[in-house]
Amino acid sequence: MKITKVEIMKIDCGVNWWHPVGCRIYTDEGIYGDGEAAIAYGTGSYAAFGMIRDLAPFMIGKDPLENEVIWNLLYKSTFWAQNGGPIIFSAISAFDVALWDIKGKYFGVPVYKLLGGKIRDQLRCYASQLQDGWIKPGPAKSVSDYVQNAKDAVSQGYDAIKIDFIAYDEQGNWIARNEQTGRLKPGLAKLVEARISAVREAIGSEVELIMENHSYSDAQTAVQLARIAEKYNIFCYEEPSTPTPKVTKYISEKVNLPIAHGERIYTRWQYAEYFENQSVQIIQPDIGNCGGITEVKKICDMAYVYDVGVQAHVCASTFAVAPSLHLECAIPNFVIHEHHVINLMDWNKELTIHDYQPVNGYIDIPELPGLGNEWSEKALRNCDKVVIE
Repeated sequence: MKITKVEIMKIDCGVNWWHPVGCRIYTDEGIYGDGEAAIAYGTGSYAAFGMIRDLAPFMIGKDPLENEVIWNLLYKSTFWAQNGGPIIFSAISAFDVALWDIKGKYFGVPVYKLLGGKIRDQLRCYASQLQDGWIKPGPAKSVSDYVQNAKDAVSQGYDAIKIDFIAYDEQGNWIARNEQTGRLKPGLAKLVEARISAVREAIGSEVELIMENHSYSDAQTAVQLARIAEKYNIFCYEEPSTPTPKVTKYISEKVNLPIAHGERIYTRWQYAEYFENQSVQIIQPDIGNCGGITEVKKICDMAYVYDVGVQAHVCASTFAVAPSLHLECAIPNFVIHEHHVINLMDWNKELTIHDYQPVNGYIDIPELPGLGNEWSEKALRNCDKVVIE
């Protein structure tokens, strides 16, 4: 079996800040596989689209079952991949995920079978990014908004939620990043604590509460935020500051919260120092920009040696859900699955043929051959497309 064609797609879902980038790999046996570069948000989707296009000629004529061979070819033969970042690894990820999809279809089994089998039939989920709403989308402004969003998620059966308590001010405006340098002003610190306290009281002691920070604080402010939150039984503290091993180590030694990091850490080489200095307790690699299933499985195995848990970062189109479920169900150090608020949006859900949603806070593993999902006709139709043959 040989790869004959690669389609690269920058998908238009009608939202000006959301630009999924995907690919479809075709073979001479009629089997195709889909993948995604998880750069739909932030800045970089055009770059990811271009990088997939630039790397696609390497794929033509290769055996799609040889994912390790192809991964190492892309890593060693492209110059910028070694010690690279999210753009080049998002492209490698898109190809790698598509190859696993092909492999599963070729052998007629779900991808998790090829990873060693399911350790769990269902995955516990948390409702992610409630500062952006849940049942009702939109930025949380008042303390009551935070409480209502938390109650909405818990009412659906979630026993874990995640919130960035310092994302927006009381008018719903994004808080300026210079407000999170040095130390928080007293008024802002009080506002953050009021939000955390009210949410904890509303959800009770049996629901896990994850505090998100999106890396926007410097180390001093990150420590201040942690000390505000420590008394509210926080499950973990995500991205307290810019992910660097020494800064993360500094923060972890000064706070009494488990640290989660990883959506902006790429490949096993970058993860290694965090494991060695033991500054992170939960890793969050994104299969769509960290090197694909092939690479993230290696990272998870490394983490297991250090008793570090895994929660894959899942924030892209709904296509990104399926590969994460296959990997997470097959590793022993899985902790919890992220179900992002973006996966509730119809314009995102319409991009794939299947919609995997949790029920009562748990999500099933796809049982179809391959990944168990693919791009929808709407996604394939509404996109800028390049074909490499």
